[in-house]
Amino acid sequence: MKLAETVTFGGSGLDRAAALRGTARATPHEQSRTIVLWRGKILADVSASQSVSRVLFSEAALEKGRWIFLGIDGDDPLFAADISHWQPKDYKKPDPAVFFDQSVQDHPAFSPARFCELREIMGVLSPRDAELAATAKALIHWHNSAKYCSRCGAILAMTLSGWQRDCDGCGAKHFPRTDPVVIMLITHGDEVLLGRSPQWPERMYSLLAGFIEPGETLEAAVRREVLEEAGIEVGAVSYLASQPWSFPHSLMFGCRGEALTKKIILDENEIEDAVWMSKSEVAHAFDNKEAAIKPARFGSIAQFLLKHWLADQLD
Repeated sequence: MKLAETVTFGGSGLDRAAALRGTARATPHEQSRTIVLWRGKILADVSASQSVSRVLFSEAALEKGRWIFLGIDGDDPLFAADISHWQPKDYKKPDPAVFFDQSVQDHPAFSPARFCELREIMGVLSPRDAELAATAKALIHWHNSAKYCSRCGAILAMTLSGWQRDCDGCGAKHFPRTDPVVIMLITHGDEVLLGRSPQWPERMYSLLAGFIEPGETLEAAVRREVLEEAGIEVGAVSYLASQPWSFPHSLMFGCRGEALTKKIILDENEIEDAVWMSKSEVAHAFDNKEAAIKPARFGSIAQFLLKHWLADQLD
């Protein structure tokens, strides 16, 4: 697919400078530019520029934060810092039942920038800001969830400027986790298969998706997931595009599959509903907020693939 890398989080050519990790140049100093995260949210200027904020590492609010090296942005090293220890005034934990937390948090040191959920702003960020935010969010989540050695249980220490964790107990080295997922545009003539999960917002439908299992190819995963969830057999499968998905640490492989059958046999343990929709119906859903369904969220690879399918731009 020629337009594959124009997907949100599709990459901006950031120099990740792996050779510098663990060196002095990949260690922040007072003037180092730093993007800031708080409990998975990104500090961003959403009032006008719609951009991820950069602050100096000397900012007092970052003093107790965990930092990681992201790469070289322009001519200078760029870092991320996590200040999840900060407690906003009158903060209320979000309802775990909501799709994602749409509240914003104002830190007195960073006004007018705010901490925002990446799902909310991902579609308006520049390719560079989107790549930086996705990388930082996934890495910091990994550090927060990989505190102990899976081999011996000892506490792990962050090394290589945030790109590795080492165990002093048994010597094991641990690396950032990425979970591979297939998301598939399943078509039959001019119709596409859409489904919804029960926790999604009302009327929201998207492409079917699922994790790739050990020892499984992309093609086999596409066929298995569609058969499991919707009871539909899939023939030819082709790869279209990929998207890093830092919610929390997946890599989405967008594929196209040709349905051999149309009868939907729903597995309600997997998804709540599945439907076939024509191109005209999907186009209407994109153009009309009152349509029977809401397409996948702007910025997601699902919407990206659906829009290019409508425009006959999948080649």
